[in-house]
Amino acid sequence: MADEPDFVTVQNSSLQTWSFYARLMQLGAAATTAPDPGLGSQFFWAGALDATGRSLVVAANVAGAATLAAASHPDARRQAVRDGIVDFLVTSLDEALRILKNELRKHATVAVCVGAPLEVVEREMAERGVQPDLFREVVTRSDQTSALPSAKAADPEMDPAGVAALVAWRVDSAPAQWLPRLDTLALDCLAPEELVARRWVLRASRYLGRIGHAGHLVSSTREFAARFIERVRSEAACGAINVRGEIEITWKGATDQIFFGPDSSSESNPQG
Repeated sequence: MADEPDFVTVQNSSLQTWSFYARLMQLGAAATTAPDPGLGSQFFWAGALDATGRSLVVAANVAGAATLAAASHPDARRQAVRDGIVDFLVTSLDEALRILKNELRKHATVAVCVGAPLEVVEREMAERGVQPDLFREVVTRSDQTSALPSAKAADPEMDPAGVAALVAWRVDSAPAQWLPRLDTLALDCLAPEELVARRWVLRASRYLGRIGHAGHLVSSTREFAARFIERVRSEAACGAINVRGEIEITWKGATDQIFFGPDSSSESNPQG
């Protein structure tokens, strides 16, 4: 459709959300010894529901946190609900805290938006002594360091397959049908210990909304990328994947493009 976001826009938006998600998971892991990497017991203050705030709320939803945001503009609040980013719109901090406390007890994912200016909500939080576990400023200040985490440390000369890589995939048509199939193949190819990446692939499409219709991505390694490409090519060759698409691998400043599906070249198109 003409109004769908292009692949570059998808990658930029999704990469920012991924980086916020990776940072949240890193911060959450430091606060718990539980084997589940999710943040079901963590209260996150995302601040204003601006463009950055929307990405933060999506990231926190994927991570499983209980998230609070503020938005004074009705259009911003309504759009967040339509996009599935926010679960509850409330008019007071007290109402928001009741919802958050209930969901935190259940270790459930929830996002609540208070329809009030940011400064009003922050003042009331200070007056009530509300102390979130995670804060917007901490996540956004450090997000760039988490954009391309590697599943395992690797010397590119000793272990080139273990070098961190951003792997993105898209299809030319029927994304609702084919992207979940590609996501399943990606999960099959991710190592069992890549818990953060696996959680992202499992949950991100639910919260990315319209931006996720044009393509998905995950940060892993070149080893994962090679396995994923092999599986997709195999499925396309036997007709199990009957749609044209592209896989893009970005690593150490280089980009490889792999095309698959009917009447498409399976050769890589490297870009420096």
